[in-house]
Amino acid sequence: MLPKTNKVYNPHETERMAKLHGAPLASFRSRAGAFVVDFILTLVVFMLLAMFGAWLAPQFGFPVGDVHLTFDFTHWYSLIFLVVYFTLWTYFTDGRSPGKRLFGIRVVSLVHDHLTLWQSFERSLGYGASALEGGFGFLQFFIHPDRRTVHDRIAETIVVTDRPVRTS
Repeated sequence: MLPKTNKVYNPHETERMAKLHGAPLASFRSRAGAFVVDFILTLVVFMLLAMFGAWLAPQFGFPVGDVHLTFDFTHWYSLIFLVVYFTLWTYFTDGRSPGKRLFGIRVVSLVHDHLTLWQSFERSLGYGASALEGGFGFLQFFIHPDRRTVHDRIAETIVVTDRPVRTS
């Protein structure tokens, strides 16, 4: 005999997807441009923090010669900084990082009215998955019917045009 339950399946995704029906999807050019702007901004912020750390190190008794901060993908702190940077910008600006704002696009959730912190984190980690295999995850934009890349599918997001679309 099956136990009685008041729980039933509620396909909440379909309600959210219905709200997004007809949203203009961002172009590859605008998405790539926004990513480049955000990546360069990440580099600038990282270098400013590294210089501040180099200035602060002697204040706590660390010799300046012992501070070796470089922004590359062989040091764990560079990768953590990238993930934290993209997670926080995406979450706190509701999908409008500085680069995305400049290009008039934004990330939206397919399942929630607002991006969650977890979705922003998944999306940030997903950039690494998209970069694997020579960047093929980014190029899947061209073969997916909703222009979703690997990191979009991981985080259940799409990227839409945030500006009004001209009809003429």
